Amino acid sequence: YYDAGDYVKFGFPMAATATMIGWGAVDYKAGYVKAGEWDNLKAMLKWATDYFIAAHTGENEFVGQIGDGDVDHAFWGRPEDMTMDRPAFKITAAAPGSDLAGETAAALAAASLVFRDDDPDYADTCLQHARELYQFADTYRGKYSDSIPNAAKFYNSWSGYNDELAWGAVWLYRATNDATYLQKAVDLSGSLGSPNELSWDNKGSGVQILLASITGEDEYKNIATAFCRAVFVDTPRTEDGLVFIQQWGSLRHASNVAFACLYAQDHGALNTDYSDDARHQIDYILGDNSKQFSYLIGFGDNYPLKPHHGSSSCPTTGSCDWNDFNSDSPNPQVLEGALVGGVTEANDDSYNDVRSDYVANEVTTDYNAGFQSALAALITRDQRI
Repeated sequence: YYDAGDYVKFGFPMAATATMIGWGAVDYKAGYVKAGEWDNLKAMLKWATDYFIAAHTGENEFVGQIGDGDVDHAFWGRPEDMTMDRPAFKITAAAPGSDLAGETAAALAAASLVFRDDDPDYADTCLQHARELYQFADTYRGKYSDSIPNAAKFYNSWSGYNDELAWGAVWLYRATNDATYLQKAVDLSGSLGSPNELSWDNKGSGVQILLASITGEDEYKNIATAFCRAVFVDTPRTEDGLVFIQQWGSLRHASNVAFACLYAQDHGALNTDYSDDARHQIDYILGDNSKQFSYLIGFGDNYPLKPHHGSSSCPTTGSCDWNDFNSDSPNPQVLEGALVGGVTEANDDSYNDVRSDYVANEVTTDYNAGFQSALAALITRDQRI
């Protein structure tokens, strides 16, 4: 997948996207089935995992990026009209990326669970690559953004690689029941600190929540509860109740923690129930706010018209360039289902539907991942009532 409004294939956030989507699919399949989207979910996930499998070009080699971010961002138009060079960047034993390989292992392990019943051969293929990529990540340790400097300008691995090594291990445990992986996750869990987010960069809170649900141990349940409490009690909110974790992709962050805490509650990982707070984040995004504004393009009567997204800003025919970027008109193509970044501070008035505002109005694959997993969780929960 192209990453966002541009056309770079950034492997690290794409793998994180696939893991988050896989997590929702594994544990809330009923929500997708109820919505009539299970086959679409599998097709969408397989598009990513097919790419990861193809990008695994050697036992200790993985293509982590295609396209130069600087060159790509100097172009505005359709992907079909690109003429710039598209270099490929890889991690190897000599130039490692434990975070990238570990996250991709997690994504493929989660996918193996999604496909296990319907396509066991493909599930086995995913799991084989997951095992090999995890071994690569664990044996040759290093940050992928040190080995692929171009990626560091856009998706630097700020949290390091221990969280992805633990994350990959816990997902491989779920996919294999091999206690070696569980022990690896347990051993690494103490180094993950107390993150206040769950994101493409930092999966520490996800590790602790999964360990709480798997082991049932109070140590992890206390950590999981502290995370959800910090998010929903201690984090600043807008007047309408959106938790504001970070300026970039604020709605993505709210969706991710909403999903994680819904999962934690449903799987016995919490001492306190924050489900109502989690549900409100999704309701807010869909228009339950004082502006009656939906941040999901195409949903409701009032939604973003000018997202920062190249191809949807282009007319159906004719040229497309920076003049279309600078146009005050709505995007000619409606990018239905895409979630924009959202408010840029803990203020409901801090969002502007302006194409040039890539902080508030860009769309990315990872923005949608936790959001749709939270939707699947809520649909599943509502069926149980």
